[in-house]
Amino acid sequence: MVLKDIEVSAFNIPTEEPESDGTLEWESTTLVLVEATAGDKKGIGYTYAHQSAASLIITLLKPKITGLDCMDIPSIWLAMQQAIRNQGNCGIAYMALSAVDSALWDLKAKHLSLPLAKVIGMAREEIPVYGSGGFTSYSIEKLQNQFANWVDEGIYQVKMKVGRHPTDDVKRVKAAREAIGKDIALFVDANGAYSEKQAITKAHQFAEAGVSWFEEPVSSDNLSGLQFIKNKVPAIVEIAAGEYGYHLSYFKRMLEAQAVDVLQADATRCGGITGFLRAANLSRAFMLPLSSHCAPSLHLHAALAFAHFRHAEYFYDHVRIENMLFDGAQRPKDGVLTPDLTRPGLGLEFKHKDAEKYKI
Repeated sequence: MVLKDIEVSAFNIPTEEPESDGTLEWESTTLVLVEATAGDKKGIGYTYAHQSAASLIITLLKPKITGLDCMDIPSIWLAMQQAIRNQGNCGIAYMALSAVDSALWDLKAKHLSLPLAKVIGMAREEIPVYGSGGFTSYSIEKLQNQFANWVDEGIYQVKMKVGRHPTDDVKRVKAAREAIGKDIALFVDANGAYSEKQAITKAHQFAEAGVSWFEEPVSSDNLSGLQFIKNKVPAIVEIAAGEYGYHLSYFKRMLEAQAVDVLQADATRCGGITGFLRAANLSRAFMLPLSSHCAPSLHLHAALAFAHFRHAEYFYDHVRIENMLFDGAQRPKDGVLTPDLTRPGLGLEFKHKDAEKYKI
């Protein structure tokens, strides 16, 4: 089944308003879409990355893998790894590889006329999600309204951003708790904005409001700092990181350092579906749960393969984009995502006509 063509497009979608977290501000999100063709089938994959990822796919990856058997994904993955050797095994190069890999899995499943979950194998029928937003650019009123709406929709776990204005964080966390009530799980994400001792102090303050998840209190590159914090926070607070992992050795170092209670992985960065499956198996070997970062529609089928999968991030910007531009994007019901097993592959089809106005 010869891989005949790789088509790549990039789309820049403005946010509804300027957004920020503890360490970054943005006004748009760029989606890089890959369409891989073999025979009469076309598979799609994507990453959320700078448009330069599209150029790298076209000029570097496409010439190396066109003509290979699309059913032999490990062989193609190895060819792409070799092609990006001099570009580095992280960043834009790996995000480009990730988008192509996901398209190949979608293509393979479509040729088999099966949903991707059945090709990989299912350990479960659904995955929990948590609503993720609560940007530091939001007013308290907007933060509360977003969280209250998610709870009304049946999402029972929510996450907010902290760290841009540390003196305001406890007040904002308490306001979020007020909006969602005492029975909803409340998470925070600092995106590496705090110092180690500052993070420990905040964790104790957040725990008083029932916060049970503290993501990237310090930079995820600071493994000793994460491990130090993990051992000093209240028992109810789990430390999570891993979203910036690209290759397997990154995850291995994080797990060996005992830096997290829950490992995160992002298929748009860590080598596509192939890389995500490897990270999931590694976390299982270390007996730690796994959570997917962003892009919920891309992770759904692969996450179903793992009983130890904790939850998927239902990230506001990506949910908005996936519902706008992909036919077949699933919405949560009673706090879980369930795939449509009547649709082959990832169950997604891209709406080119609707996306045209965002095309770069």
